[in-house]
Parts: sequence; structure tokens; C-alpha cells
Amino acid sequence: MFALLMALAAPLASPPEPAAARVAFDRHHIVSRQARGLADRATTRRVTVADPVRVASVSKLAVALGVMRLVDQHRLDLDRDVSAYLGWRLANPAFPDRPITLRTLLSHTAGVRDGVDYALALDDDLPTVMARHAAWDTGHAPGAYFTYANLNFPVIAAVMEGATGERFDRLMARLVFAPLHLNACFNWTTCRDSTLRHAVVLYRADGSVARDDLHGQRPPCPGTPAHGGSCDLSRYRLARNGAFFSPQGGVRIGMTDLARLGAVLDGQRPDFLSRDALSAMTTPVWRFDGSNGDSEHGFYCAYGLGVTILALPGRPAPCRDDPFGDGRVRIGHAGEAYGLRSGLWVDPATGKGLAYFVSAVPDNAAKGTRSAFTAAEEAAIDGR
Repeated sequence: MFALLMALAAPLASPPEPAAARVAFDRHHIVSRQARGLADRATTRRVTVADPVRVASVSKLAVALGVMRLVDQHRLDLDRDVSAYLGWRLANPAFPDRPITLRTLLSHTAGVRDGVDYALALDDDLPTVMARHAAWDTGHAPGAYFTYANLNFPVIAAVMEGATGERFDRLMARLVFAPLHLNACFNWTTCRDSTLRHAVVLYRADGSVARDDLHGQRPPCPGTPAHGGSCDLSRYRLARNGAFFSPQGGVRIGMTDLARLGAVLDGQRPDFLSRDALSAMTTPVWRFDGSNGDSEHGFYCAYGLGVTILALPGRPAPCRDDPFGDGRVRIGHAGEAYGLRSGLWVDPATGKGLAYFVSAVPDNAAKGTRSAFTAAEEAAIDGR
């Protein structure tokens, strides 16, 4: 009885500290590194700034870089009807004569909506999915209205495959990760075996595993298996799935490598991406005027080609898109999935940038005091 009373009186064990990492950089080198918490609670392995983590929608920026490299190579045209690359007709059923272009897909102004599941199985057919009215905004013509939608990026991946005849994950390794010497991949397919041993396990706020509990092993299937359970990748059809390797959010990358990716946004690698291509990416295609798009409570107020633009001067009062709180314009992207919040942001005027992630953030996390971002993200930006 005494032992029971002592056990009841003992304080409850505090939950493990969630994994988080932050890397600040400038035009020449990394300025600071911070990491805390456990990358794997089962083994008590602590996280480092180099450990690969699923950075969610920051992946869209990496995909945009791949697209723009193909534009530089004259293999893609931003303003051509993408049906010409896909080999099947893509159109908003309410506006069948209005072409869908990479410029509108990359800027979330094509009218694509997440009204259907964008996590397609291996044997799913993207043309069938995109023929559904629920995949489209039937009230606005392409190019007229911004709504952030993940489904744009499986379509973009399929376009890239149609133009090159290469599978998306391998194409991104060739176009982006290898030239920049990044230890990064989509859904673990092209990462080295040794990289998997350092994967950051993503946990939900309640402590349950959300993603990437790999135990050092490559996942048995890099995407959603076929409906019969098979993961025979020979069944993957170029330009007719696009979603299997998670182009909307599936990059695994450490913060040191993400910082190196961010350095491209400062224009210091014209050998990798032309200045014209970089300018096209980082110039607003859409700017919120109060009625021309869904800003998600002021989170989005300007968007380029796979690039979010923060704190543009002259934006309307509902905009709360400055998590840094200093009024400086920054370019990059945020990510949110499986309890993780991530960000890659560069000040193009100074070349200073920041790559970070925080994990085990609740779905209903408190908002920050100075923006529509969460308090956890603002704290990461501040280095707290």
C-alpha cells in the first residue's frame, strides 16, 4: 500500500522534448546552428541540424526549382497549355476553352482545388481524378483567383514527367539535389541507405507516431500502394499519376542542406538557375487585394512560382504574413503536416536566410502574436 501511495504521489514524467532545428545563413556561410529534442524517442537519439525530416510544403519550392531548370533548358514553357506535355486533356470543366499553364499551376491560380484526395495510389489515374468537378473551382476562370491547393503539384510532377520521360523522384534528384550536392530526396527513394538511419521521426502532439518511424530501413513502399496492395513500381505510369512520390510535401532534407537550397534564392548560383528564371519565380504572380483569393486569414498575401512572398509593402490590412515582425520582404515557403511546421525564408536585399522545423505541434496550435503563423513558428524564427 505504501508503494502504491508513493507511486501516486510521484510527479508524472514530462513528455520528451519535441525535435526542432534551426539554421541561419547569409550569402557566404552558415551563421548559426541550433538543434534540440529527440529525433527518435524509442532510441533516445537526439536530433541534429543535418538529420533529414519531411519538410512538408517547403517541397513545393524545390519542385519549382526543378521546373525552372527545365524552362532554362527550353524543355518547358510556363505559358503553354500543359495538356501538350501530359498527353491528355487537362481543363476546368466550367471553362473548357481556357488553357491550364505551369504559371497558373505553380502560383495556385489555375483553379485546382483539394476537393479530391491528392494522395493517389500507385494504380490511380490522374486524368480520371482531374476530370471530377470537385478538383476545380468552377466559379473562377483559370488565372483569376488564388486558392492554395496541394493538388497543383501532382499535376506539375506529371507535366515534368511528360516533358522529359523521367520518373519524378529521379528527375528531381538529377535536376536539383545532385547539382546542389544536397543529401535530400522525395519519399526516401533516392537517398542513401546511411541517410535513413538519421531520419527524424514525426510525432503528433499526443506522442503518437505520425510519419517516418523507419528503424533505419527503407520504407516497403515509397507511396500509397496500389488498391490491391502491390508496390510494383513498374506499374507507375509517367504523366498519369504524379502524386505517388508526394511532390506537394515529400522532400526529406536536413536544415543544413535546406539552407544551401535557400541560398539559390539569393541569385548566387547562376550556373544552376538563370537570373531570368529566378526573377520569374520570385516576382508576385498574385497579390491579395482583399477579394481576388483566399488569403487563409492573412497567411498568404503574395505568391510567385512555388514561392511565398512575405510582407510586401502596400498589402491590405487583413494580411498577417510577417512572422519575423520587422516589415522586411522575404521569399521562401512554409510547411505544415504531421505535427511539423517548417520554413525556408530569405531576405533578398541582404542575403540573410533561415531554415527551421519544429515538431509535435498541435493541429489547433496557438497563433503567434505578430502574424497568422503559429506561436511555435514565431519562436523558431526568434531562436527561442
